[in-house]
Amino acid sequence: MAAPAEYGEHLRARIQPLMTGIGPVEAAVALSAALARMGAAGDLPDLIVSLGSCGSRVLAHAAVYQASSVAYRDMDASPLGFDKGVTPLLDQPAVLPLPCPVPGVPTATLSTGADVVSGAAYDAIAAEMVDMETWALVRAAQTFGLPLIALRGVSDGRAELKALEDWTSTLHHVDQNLAAAVDRLVAVLDAQGLAALEIPALQGQDPAQLSPESIPS
Repeated sequence: MAAPAEYGEHLRARIQPLMTGIGPVEAAVALSAALARMGAAGDLPDLIVSLGSCGSRVLAHAAVYQASSVAYRDMDASPLGFDKGVTPLLDQPAVLPLPCPVPGVPTATLSTGADVVSGAAYDAIAAEMVDMETWALVRAAQTFGLPLIALRGVSDGRAELKALEDWTSTLHHVDQNLAAAVDRLVAVLDAQGLAALEIPALQGQDPAQLSPESIPS
């Protein structure tokens, strides 16, 4: 998770997550450092679960969605001939698919970037949700050969953001719905293991070689 404000009473009753801080840089640094320490101790997790809020002007507010894909909206090397969103000299597409194994939790596409998206800024984004961490977390997970699931609760987007409270005012509802989604995820992993992750494995992500333990982030 990125921020303590998103970690409410319902999630506190279930998990003790790694807090990464806000934004793609903090997320990548914090998760990579944590995984490096765990790897050195021979105790890497089998699955990373990214939990948090997001913005959307088209999805139901306070509802939780599984991210079916994630894009990196900050990356634009198009003056050099690369498609927008493609990192130069990195063998990765502009949009990465993500597993969506939780029954009853709807799916949506996600865009990650360092900016807070509000109002007309949504016009330039094709994805249904926006956040500030998931792409970075996926890249860190790939580096360690781990799959990642992203669950996001919609906290804002209907109206233009003008104050911090425009983000935090719905987080108690998001917390409750994220906790319910975590319960469903635990149930499906208990029943099926990582075989529940039914998408083609990405580079560095091979669910068939892993077991069903997980670490929330």
